[in-house]
Amino acid sequence: MYPKLKTYITELESSFDSIPTERKQQLKDVAEYIRSKNDTDDITKLNFICTHNSRRSHLAQIWTQTAANYYEIEDIETYSGGTEATAFNPRAVAAVERAGFKVNNPGGENPRYEVSYSERSEPMICFSKTFEDDFNPDKNFAAIMTCSDADENCPFVPGAEFRKPITYVDPKESDGTDREAEVYDERCRQIATEMFYMMNVVRSKN
Repeated sequence: MYPKLKTYITELESSFDSIPTERKQQLKDVAEYIRSKNDTDDITKLNFICTHNSRRSHLAQIWTQTAANYYEIEDIETYSGGTEATAFNPRAVAAVERAGFKVNNPGGENPRYEVSYSERSEPMICFSKTFEDDFNPDKNFAAIMTCSDADENCPFVPGAEFRKPITYVDPKESDGTDREAEVYDERCRQIATEMFYMMNVVRSKN
């Protein structure tokens, strides 16, 4: 792990107790799904879904994959998608960089960002797409709904064998305000804390 990112992770691990009990149960439900896949030596595929695949779903994808590596949990693949495609929002990208990730931006209207948590890791490819995009799994995956709009407007996700809403307030509400960076950092840390808690539960059961 990059040193800055490792420090960030150490700090968030100390805040697991701040997660509400009801929220912890939702995360444990996903952890149990992951455990069930591990028990049968299957690859766990997690597709995080929000409306535009521009902020929350990307953050969840990135932090979950990073947590799996950090806790040495094998056979985890994370994806993200939306009910429509836009672009990975630069404000969310900046929050990821402030947390300690290295990000390469190749440019374009919908860049395929390369996000790395260490020099030795294969970069995560992050770009906006629909949840049914060919880049994402089409069967035997978990659909994790990260926004209430997507959860309500997309009652059926083809190919998903497990579905769970773990929704977050959209940091988009702060765009263009003095609190923009602060709100994005708060949401980034919240998602990081919860995804690390979830994967720590998986590790504790192995």
